[in-house]
Amino acid sequence: MKTKAAPPGEVNLLDLVPVQNLTWESDETGRVILLKPKIKNAFLARHLLPRIRKPHYKIRLDEIGSAFWLRCDGQRSIQAIAELQKREFGDAVEPLYERISRFLRTLEKNRFIVFKKK
Repeated sequence: MKTKAAPPGEVNLLDLVPVQNLTWESDETGRVILLKPKIKNAFLARHLLPRIRKPHYKIRLDEIGSAFWLRCDGQRSIQAIAELQKREFGDAVEPLYERISRFLRTLEKNRFIVFKKK
């Protein structure tokens, strides 16, 4: 994971605190739908997004991903979120840390979350 404060070799993923960096909504079942803007350029977005019928891509998360996303509140570390996920879902999230690592890499790559230090 990329951080600005420390070199990449010295960062422990479990000590980072994920913060949501994207708007989202919830469906009737409680699952999270991430709203990714179709236009990233600020100038174009300001002028074109109001005219587009569907200005966002909708990315629907499953039950486990939705629970993880809701826990990325800027207060809990990844270690704490992993423990809550394990308590809630049990063996369904195994292998826990590999799954979380892959999910976080995807979220960070798409700039859906940012990390801050504990």
